[in-house]
Amino acid sequence: MNRQQTASKEYLMKAYRIDERIRSKLSQVDSLTDLAVRATATISDMPGNPSKDPHRMENIVVMIVDLQKEIGKDIEKLLDVKRDMMERIGKLEDPEQQMVLELRYIDCLAWEKIADDMDFSMNNVFVLHRKALENFEVPET
Repeated sequence: MNRQQTASKEYLMKAYRIDERIRSKLSQVDSLTDLAVRATATISDMPGNPSKDPHRMENIVVMIVDLQKEIGKDIEKLLDVKRDMMERIGKLEDPEQQMVLELRYIDCLAWEKIADDMDFSMNNVFVLHRKALENFEVPET
């Protein structure tokens, strides 16, 4: 892979990495929510261990709210990145090159699914992908 292809691929992978970060944070929110539900289920009038954190539920809720704010910011960033990517992909002259980049980097599909969707062999998809990366305009940083 040459320098242009590497730079294109690195830029196009930004959306995938942001999406993975969002998924990870959503999983953390689910875990914290589950923990909060279990914490409220154990509240009773019976005397308990005095060393337990009396603000445990409050701390969990604050963590959930903070994570949800981060997720919102990440989603905005993801939308901006995908919008820019779609604009740059749209500048490619070959519609098949556009399609392979959209399926791979916007829709995050596996190579097998891309080949199936495009009715191409895997080898043809890889060749098309390399050409698309070569022709893709990477923004200057």
